[in-house]
Amino acid sequence: MSWIKGIIWGTVGFAMGSGLMALVGQPLGSEPMVAVGYTFFLIGWLLGAGVWDHWARGWFALENKPTPTQKSHGLARYFAFSTDHKVIGIQYLVTFTALLLLGGALAMVIRIQLLQPAGLLDPQTYNTVMSMHGIIMIAVAVAAILGSFGNYFVPLLIGAEDMAFPRLNALSYWLVPPVAIALVVGSLLPGGFTSGWRVYPPLAERGGISMLLYLLAFFTFGLSSIIGGLNFIVTIIRMRAPGMTWGRLPIFVWSIFCASILSLLFTQFVATALLMELMDRVLGMAFFAPDQGGGSILYQHLFWFYSHPAVYVMIIPGFGILMEVVAHFSRKPLFGYKYAVGALLGIVGLSGIVWAHHMFTSGMQDYLTAPFMLTTELISIPTGMIFLVTLGTIWQGRMRLTTPMLFALGFLFNFTIGGLTGIFNADAPTDLHLHNTYWIVGHFHYTIMGGEIFAFLAAIYYWFPKITGRMYNDALGKLHFGIMFVAFNLLYTPMMIAGFYGMNRHIATYPPELTAINQFMSIAGFVLGASFLVFIYNMALSLRRGTVAAANPWQLRTLEWQTASPPPEHNFSFVVRVDGHPYDYGVDGSTHVVAAPTHTHKAVPALATE
Repeated sequence: MSWIKGIIWGTVGFAMGSGLMALVGQPLGSEPMVAVGYTFFLIGWLLGAGVWDHWARGWFALENKPTPTQKSHGLARYFAFSTDHKVIGIQYLVTFTALLLLGGALAMVIRIQLLQPAGLLDPQTYNTVMSMHGIIMIAVAVAAILGSFGNYFVPLLIGAEDMAFPRLNALSYWLVPPVAIALVVGSLLPGGFTSGWRVYPPLAERGGISMLLYLLAFFTFGLSSIIGGLNFIVTIIRMRAPGMTWGRLPIFVWSIFCASILSLLFTQFVATALLMELMDRVLGMAFFAPDQGGGSILYQHLFWFYSHPAVYVMIIPGFGILMEVVAHFSRKPLFGYKYAVGALLGIVGLSGIVWAHHMFTSGMQDYLTAPFMLTTELISIPTGMIFLVTLGTIWQGRMRLTTPMLFALGFLFNFTIGGLTGIFNADAPTDLHLHNTYWIVGHFHYTIMGGEIFAFLAAIYYWFPKITGRMYNDALGKLHFGIMFVAFNLLYTPMMIAGFYGMNRHIATYPPELTAINQFMSIAGFVLGASFLVFIYNMALSLRRGTVAAANPWQLRTLEWQTASPPPEHNFSFVVRVDGHPYDYGVDGSTHVVAAPTHTHKAVPALATE
């Protein structure tokens, strides 16, 4: 198995790297020793996990070993280095679903701590729990949809056999497990994580080895994001089937394309910031030390220059799923398709000039507040266009309130609240009072969890039959939605109220007069966590005993539903030619795809007609 070989080779690599540093005089456990040891561990992990067997052997004129296939390895291929985009998508899906549940469990620990003003955890332990929850959920939000459903369905939706760079695609996934390993090991070391998930200096530069591992893990995850973004862009530009013009792309593909542009362009800036922090720690540099000529808020500028576009890396694929699901289950053409595409591209264009609204309280120059207030308000225009497109699609549609449709509508409701509460944060005088309070925590969770995570769950329920070949229990899916939606709003609306009354975020204690509202939030949080037990039970039961799914159980038009469930190894048993728009429900004579047999290329009756 790739995991076992990766761990063995990685351990050997760490021993070699740290041993090399010991030979040059570095003491045991020093930061240079750990940093070089981690680098060698990462190289060893990748080589052992499959890069050597399936890729690097060719560099030395040796024959590469074949990657596992469905016929030769069955389920075992999901634990191996595979270049099949569908296998990689499932690897991402399982990994990030597990991380979502782990991050949720840490959130339960936080809510237990906040049942009483004094709490159970000491401040240092609370910092570690809060930091782990934050970075895990940020990683889930950034990569869960892009990595899983992007990898699995973009080639299917555009009529391609695979991604443009299959081995780079596998590499982008196998960079993720070392991130989790480093974070878990670091959280267990003395000192824990002292800086919060954003790793601001000077705290990030003064912690122990655990903070060094945190920085290394964060940097590695950024490398995975850059590789993945490049692969999606090339795939969508170069791998589309005949007839799949830009004007016929499903809106989900457009959302992946736009998010990938942001991921490719902006992740390098946070990687630069993390590299500078690593050099401060390991090499004695002083990029962020004001007393030595460094910039006191330079890190924040670099971090947020990436991290606000990263918010759109999280949410744009959620917008794509929202519009995809709503159009199909309203049985209507997507209202204002071109405006929706323009809105997504507008978000991409504006997202790089709004970062400093995160820094109104940082001490930056006052003359910068007005332009960043303006750009923040401007980016709400294309975001609002997405909502108009969605509402226009729903209007007078023949809605089917399936489980994915309910989660999409929940996304629409929650993100509306997140967007409206964000207006206050864009106003500098108001932000000075609200910035470091639970108002921000509530607002952020309404946008990301209430938006992106609801979209992620909508996508799971939407594409579950295609991925697994099984149908799930729709009643349990609706029960999951009902409990989660109510509990979510009962948790995060009071959170903003608590912030309005001055409850500070990232702090292990709070004023006693806020005890009642915190206890109410904790109870709601426990119910929210319990809703995922329904989800886990439904998925596990359906995988084992679910009704066998038809190729197109929802009776939809897009390409992924015109092949078997689950799809064959090369996706289609026919030659794909696209002949119309994917959302032309109710349009007489409209088809989306015309199929030809692979042996004759003779046209056969059109698929996905309405």
